[in-house]
Amino acid sequence: MIIVLYGVTGCGKSTIGALLSAQLDVPFYDGDQFHPKANKEKMNAGIPLTDEDRIPWLNNIARNMISWEKEGGAVLACSALNEKYRRILKVVPQIQWVLLQANKSLIKSRLAGRVGHFMNPALLDSQMDTLEIPDYGWKVSVKMAPEKVVEEITKKLSAMEKKSEIGIIGMGVMGKNLALNLADQQTSLSIYNRHVPGKEEKIAEKVLEANPELSQVRAFDQLKSFMESLQSPKKVLMMIPAGEVVDQQINELLPYLEQGDLLVDGGNSYYKDTISRSRYLKEKDLLFLGMGVSGGEEGARFGPSLMPGGDKQGFLQMAPFLEKIAAKDFKGKACMTYVGPEGSGHFVKMVHNSIEYGEMQVITEVYYLMRHYLEMPIEEIAENFEAWMDSDLSSYLLEITIDILRKKENGEIILDKILDQAAQKGTGGWSVATALEYGVPYGVLTEAVMARNLSARKPFRMIAAGLYNPEKISGIEEKEAFLDRLQASYQAARIINHDAGFSLMLEVSEKNNWNLNFSEIARVWTNGCIIRSRLMEELVDLFKENNRILLNYEAVTALKGYQNDLSYVVGQALQHGFSVPLLSSAINYFLGAITANSSANLIQAQRDYFGAHTYQRIDGDSEKYFHTEWKPK
Repeated sequence: MIIVLYGVTGCGKSTIGALLSAQLDVPFYDGDQFHPKANKEKMNAGIPLTDEDRIPWLNNIARNMISWEKEGGAVLACSALNEKYRRILKVVPQIQWVLLQANKSLIKSRLAGRVGHFMNPALLDSQMDTLEIPDYGWKVSVKMAPEKVVEEITKKLSAMEKKSEIGIIGMGVMGKNLALNLADQQTSLSIYNRHVPGKEEKIAEKVLEANPELSQVRAFDQLKSFMESLQSPKKVLMMIPAGEVVDQQINELLPYLEQGDLLVDGGNSYYKDTISRSRYLKEKDLLFLGMGVSGGEEGARFGPSLMPGGDKQGFLQMAPFLEKIAAKDFKGKACMTYVGPEGSGHFVKMVHNSIEYGEMQVITEVYYLMRHYLEMPIEEIAENFEAWMDSDLSSYLLEITIDILRKKENGEIILDKILDQAAQKGTGGWSVATALEYGVPYGVLTEAVMARNLSARKPFRMIAAGLYNPEKISGIEEKEAFLDRLQASYQAARIINHDAGFSLMLEVSEKNNWNLNFSEIARVWTNGCIIRSRLMEELVDLFKENNRILLNYEAVTALKGYQNDLSYVVGQALQHGFSVPLLSSAINYFLGAITANSSANLIQAQRDYFGAHTYQRIDGDSEKYFHTEWKPK
């Protein structure tokens, strides 16, 4: 922690700072010593400093604060009279602001007896006018002796140490496991779950009962006592369902929050809602992060992939804790990064889930063709997938699929007993809507969402199957050759899935000036998250060269080799009565993307015919628009 003692000239910052640093055994730095010579000369002459004078000085101090924080903390004496100046100094996560207060007459009497200081007493009135007293931090009177002031500050520090560093709201699967993960990292926590009589009672306490070793965790079911248990500035992580519940929770928290406190929404909120909440809380001088969390129950417990976006200062406060609990990439770096401003963190998580939909769907289509077109026993399918895991096809989703295929209950495969209705929570649909809004081709991942929608219409499908009695014809005679083609098709579809997802991120990033770093996003997705894979590891380097996967040399080489196989597999599947919506959409997406001259010119002509929508020509000025009277006279 860095303790900043601030206030007007003569309030005792240097004296108290030196005593406090000795008491705490940390270095002391006097901010005045960082002034350039020109500033000191102006102040000695009684000339007030301007922003042009102060801001470079404060930036210099801020750079040093980053080093002090890494070295174990410090005490800093610095005037930091208004919020604009203090904001420059908020560059490290743990700052305790201490305003040294006194009336003007006391300060004047002290200044009158001060000798050899470059600050002219005539500047007191200017500093008094400049001083802005914030709601956050501590206010300590300097009427008493400096030793007593230091004693009061150390008492406050001692009391603060007894409070929790972070509060977590929501003890569902993700909230509980993130809490356990943080506790493993020796973080002091307060956990809270709402109290609903007869439905949700003492949920937080039950977490402690199940984990009695968590001595640094306190449980609450009353919001007021929960918030009072937190250190200032407060850091509250909300792990609650997306939607109106988040807004309701924020409004309930507002009476307990002060300027500079931080709220983090770690649920799957819609990114536009996060943008609105970010702006709403900024007006109240509160910090807000929308953080994507991926990895499911196991990831939350032992190392998730984290995608925080929003206030950079809020990120700096949370980063040390997030780095401890996040999964680690192959270099040992945390799978966590500052994504960008406002709702960018939740946006990136939304696209992650969309790619996840696609990756799950293509595995199911490949499995289904193996099981029913090639008539392979389920154990043989698992063996084939296991062989794929030793290649570039390796992924977490393929790994868990192998476990699913082999899981038995009373000697029978459990998978065959599961109703074929796939559920979803909304992020896939949000991605499709966003792609439509921004005009991004998204058919391949849209089909993954629509396939789930169609699967949910089980009664309709049962009736239709009875009416049409569709025939599915096996292709067992070409099993080995088809398996090779199927493997190539699977990899091609995966490359195309990722291209669609990252293309959406590229378009939205450019339109919103988010400057998303796709290499860093891919790195964060190499471990902890659901779509981690060997392919994702390759994308880390690919995005350092090109933001479009399909235009990368290695992708071009691979897809040229896979194109015929993907076309063949889709053709065989459809001819033999097997629905493969994602594989079909993948080859159409790819062929459309690499077609220089398409049939869209006819669509433009049709639009101009019935609606006079005009069109552009390729044989003249491409900037001009034309209209033709198409109907014969």
